[in-house]
Amino acid sequence: MTLAGKQIVLVGAPVDEGAGQRGCLMGPDAYRTAGLIGMLEALGHSVDDHGNLAPATVGALRPPNPVLKNYPAYVAWTRALHDKAADLGSASVFPIYLGGDHALAAGTVSGQARAAAAKNRPLFVLWLDAHSDFHTFQTTASGNLHGTPLAFLCGLPGFDDLLGSPFRHALKPENVEILGVRSIDPEERDMLRELGVGVSDMRRIDEEGIGSLLRPFLERVRAADGLLHVSLDVDFLDPEIAPAVGTTVPGGATFREAHLAMEILHDSGLVTSLDLVELNPFLDERGKTARLMVELAGSLFGRRVFDRPTRSF
Repeated sequence: MTLAGKQIVLVGAPVDEGAGQRGCLMGPDAYRTAGLIGMLEALGHSVDDHGNLAPATVGALRPPNPVLKNYPAYVAWTRALHDKAADLGSASVFPIYLGGDHALAAGTVSGQARAAAAKNRPLFVLWLDAHSDFHTFQTTASGNLHGTPLAFLCGLPGFDDLLGSPFRHALKPENVEILGVRSIDPEERDMLRELGVGVSDMRRIDEEGIGSLLRPFLERVRAADGLLHVSLDVDFLDPEIAPAVGTTVPGGATFREAHLAMEILHDSGLVTSLDLVELNPFLDERGKTARLMVELAGSLFGRRVFDRPTRSF
């Protein structure tokens, strides 16, 4: 599969309830304002903007742990995004889900996994994030649900409410690669090690280089004839270059490291769907982070260094 001349579908997911700080609901429109559609079209792609999705209607739900915040909203968004992603994953399109906080991935990735299973192909996930987001409903201390989607997606127990029934298309943990992490709670660390999830923290990136870590994972995707979903969190980036996120952790990916990752992903031709998450325009500096995220999407879709105009971020 190649990313040249793709039919791209944009889906806004103004999910705001999973994060500890409000403002991510403005993210989808900030990406549009920052020129995402025009940039993709200039690269030769067709873009169909499906607008902003609304959460599903759910009945009264009691959280399985009283510490959980906005639990019914998490369920409502997960169900709506799951159905949308399952439909798009079955079509000949490339979906980009515009967040919204990272809680949205419970719906987007589970829907893509359902569509992949219908094609009898495995879904791999590249999780570009400062955090592993691998808490269960019982291990989270903060109750912020954007810290739980990857545990659900890997089939850990206790998440049956999210789809209204057990998730039948859980990811194989070894098909998940978390890259750029630098904040993992002890409970998450133990589960990640036990399950065999791939984890490359910033020290490994510093020592080995992002390309050396990314390419072996992509080789495994190709060998398995897999589909690849990329979930890009703003806090994967160093907050000096991407301040518009409520969960800043110093020491993130640099401008060039992030672009190199996107360029390698483009060259692989393996990526089939994308999340852009945790953009909080309320915390941005004159659109600096939104523009950078749009530029990174451009690198994923084939924009080369020589194509970029000189500008200051």
